[in-house]
Amino acid sequence: MLEFLNPSIAFDALRDFLSAGGNVLVVIMFTTFFMWALIIERLMYWSGAHGGVVKRAKRAWASRTDHKSWYAHAIRDRLISEAMQEASRFNNVIRALVAVTPLLGLLGTVTGMVEVFDVMAVTGSSNARLMAAGISKATIPTMSGLVASLSGLIFINAFDRNVEKASHRISDDLLIE
Repeated sequence: MLEFLNPSIAFDALRDFLSAGGNVLVVIMFTTFFMWALIIERLMYWSGAHGGVVKRAKRAWASRTDHKSWYAHAIRDRLISEAMQEASRFNNVIRALVAVTPLLGLLGTVTGMVEVFDVMAVTGSSNARLMAAGISKATIPTMSGLVASLSGLIFINAFDRNVEKASHRISDDLLIE
């Protein structure tokens, strides 16, 4: 188990895995890296920057003397909207990547099965050894796309709940007197 801590062994294992899954697996890998970069950015936002956004909105609201006019209500709505826009910045992109990764896995399934049928057509037989590479190119991307999608789905649901809670909280904090 500790041999995978060796970078050269880990790189060889990754290369073997990517070659067994075909070109679609490389696309899934880059899509997943991009999705996780956005997830990490959102985690960093929620762990620190969101508090500053809320404080800025509270300061802007507290600095106003008028809290009852129509114009004050419009400014309050704008402050809440800006805070919520910042809170949900990359959620739609992450949601789209969560939806795309299983579809890329299905594309890998199709390309792998095309390879299996190609081997069957060229050799004229259904030799299992010859079809094994195509079968792995059909199953590995499907599994990888689903795993990537599930990992992103967990976080996008948590981010959506955080946005909803933050929206209620900031609405309560910017009270109309």
